[in-house]
Amino acid sequence: MEASPSQTLLQACRILLRPVARLFLRSGVSWREFADAARATFVDVATAEFGIRGRPTNVSRVSILTGINRRDVRKLRTLAKQPADSPHQYLNPARRVLSGWHQDPDFRSSSGEPLELHADEQSPSFSDLCRRYAGDIPQGALLKELLAVRAVEKSADGTLRAVSRVYIPRQVDPAKTLRAGSVMKDVGNTVVHDLLCPPQVPLRFERRADNDRIDPKHVPAFREFLEREGMAFLERVDDWLTAHETVASGENSRPRIRIGVGMYHIQDDIERGVGK
Repeated sequence: MEASPSQTLLQACRILLRPVARLFLRSGVSWREFADAARATFVDVATAEFGIRGRPTNVSRVSILTGINRRDVRKLRTLAKQPADSPHQYLNPARRVLSGWHQDPDFRSSSGEPLELHADEQSPSFSDLCRRYAGDIPQGALLKELLAVRAVEKSADGTLRAVSRVYIPRQVDPAKTLRAGSVMKDVGNTVVHDLLCPPQVPLRFERRADNDRIDPKHVPAFREFLEREGMAFLERVDDWLTAHETVASGENSRPRIRIGVGMYHIQDDIERGVGK
């Protein structure tokens, strides 16, 4: 008998949850804690995206959609409104600073390389760079973070050198975990859009290149190839996005959206059926 759409969806869910379960188990997060987070997310999405005529969904409708009783829906919606500290605060400012350091002519040499900058003694300085690109993040805190993740190095004379164009938080830093969540969200949003969009709406680009007959000895060479070619492509994308970005100005400014592209290394142990 052919599986129902809901059964197929649940089967797909079991597949996509495997890396999530692996991460949670290694981090000491129980299934019950995950279930609580999933329940809160169901309420959040139902509230924000399933209202009638663009209004937030009322408690009764959220209860019907999610199967969660109305008392718990009210409680979860109240908790969702409470502010939470986010260790993700450095992610976008750090990216903007590193991107500006590599692209802004004021911070590049005549050959196009990022200049070595003093902290704040001489212009152009790292302080100038932060004033232009870091928003309200304190310069000292941002520099400490960039040094910690080795995106920036300090030389013996105190000058600062950009050694990476990308910001990836430290492995032990909670920000890295939040970044992983945002990556999975981006991939998931693209896949779900392509599954649900009507025929007249263009699909979002989603492609894979993989092969299941590769000798493991070639993994280091593939990693080197992907790092070189993938980063070159992403840097061209970054340049294109920068050239087409708009600055909001006044009430009549056009609405803005976030667009981009992500890349990821695929690797599975076929014998064991385990993603690595």
